[in-house]
Amino acid sequence: MPFIDTVTTAIADAMRVHDAARLSTLRMLKAALMNREVEKKRDLDEAEALQVVQALVKQRKDSIEQFVAGGRHDLAEKEAAEIAILETYLPPAIDPAALETVVNAAIAETGAASPKDMGKVMKAVMARLSGQVVDGKVVSELVKTRLAGV
Repeated sequence: MPFIDTVTTAIADAMRVHDAARLSTLRMLKAALMNREVEKKRDLDEAEALQVVQALVKQRKDSIEQFVAGGRHDLAEKEAAEIAILETYLPPAIDPAALETVVNAAIAETGAASPKDMGKVMKAVMARLSGQVVDGKVVSELVKTRLAGV
């Protein structure tokens, strides 16, 4: 079953149980998926659909930071609730120990010797982790600390 069909089914379920928060979040997700399909001029595969979900989660996290900084905790809570709903459609995040292993292997593979080589290492790490849930900021910080200690 295509991912967008799963979301459509979840929208119908949310309507049946009158879950307004879940319904609005899922409608937003479906709209984002459909927009990406229009951009690509074809149906999305599973990996592309997950990228859309990850992008929406990242947007919500950025919004939370802005709302908290602006003193709008009510809006930050709403965004956090949306993140919780969206994350149910993502695979579990990568284990920190596994992430360290991938980073160390990428450093060895690229022959990185200093923080100047961060771009090469990041490219290698992200290529190995494609299709998995990873936070780019976390990966970047880990690579930066590893290269500083090389």
